[in-house]
Amino acid sequence: MNHETVSDLHRYLRQQRERYGDELYVEQDVLRAAELAAQGLTEENGEVTEAWKSARTLEHLYDLIHDCRKCPLAESRNKFVFGVGDPEADIVLVGEAPGAEEDRRGEPFVGRAGQLLDKILAAVELSREDVFICNILKCRPPKNRDPLPAEVEQCEPYLHKQLEVLKPKIMLALGRIAAQTLLRTKDSLTKLRAGVHEYQGIPLVVTYHPAALLRNPNWKRPTWEDVQKFRQLYDELKSTAE
Repeated sequence: MNHETVSDLHRYLRQQRERYGDELYVEQDVLRAAELAAQGLTEENGEVTEAWKSARTLEHLYDLIHDCRKCPLAESRNKFVFGVGDPEADIVLVGEAPGAEEDRRGEPFVGRAGQLLDKILAAVELSREDVFICNILKCRPPKNRDPLPAEVEQCEPYLHKQLEVLKPKIMLALGRIAAQTLLRTKDSLTKLRAGVHEYQGIPLVVTYHPAALLRNPNWKRPTWEDVQKFRQLYDELKSTAE
């Protein structure tokens, strides 16, 4: 049920209660559920939570959060950039935030940087259809500035939920800002690339952002080394799980 339908139902039930009082022919729990749903909330076992937290699929999660208004970025965005790829992917790629082209099209890693990312994936025999690609922030910061802590605080739980639904075997952080934000560190990209980390209990490898490679082609070689390590680790994890 979409937000508009829930709002209409809530409005109708409220009008009926005002007209007929509490002796409605509609059960009170139905009315309460509609009232909560109109606020983006749900109730389970007497506990009220945000409805998106109970989503079981990426499609349902998108339906519940794509109109998010929790931070000021909602006012300046063109499109909410949820993520793309296999809804049952073992691999998740994460960047920091959408750029101008991503904001326009509603899809992460498009344009020249996206084309280069496709080539990077192809180099280790993967494609966009094999993985899930998203960002920490789902809305573009003005002028592509770095995400603010308050924005990350509001948006990162959506990433947590995406990972909860996907249950991936491994993650690849694209760029210094994404890696530092996920790992809560100020370590350099060089240091972060050297090891295998963990995020939400999931192994995490760090490499350069594709846009950085467009600015400095000398970083393509170390990126190739990173994704080779990433692919090897993924194959090992996959083999262990079988």
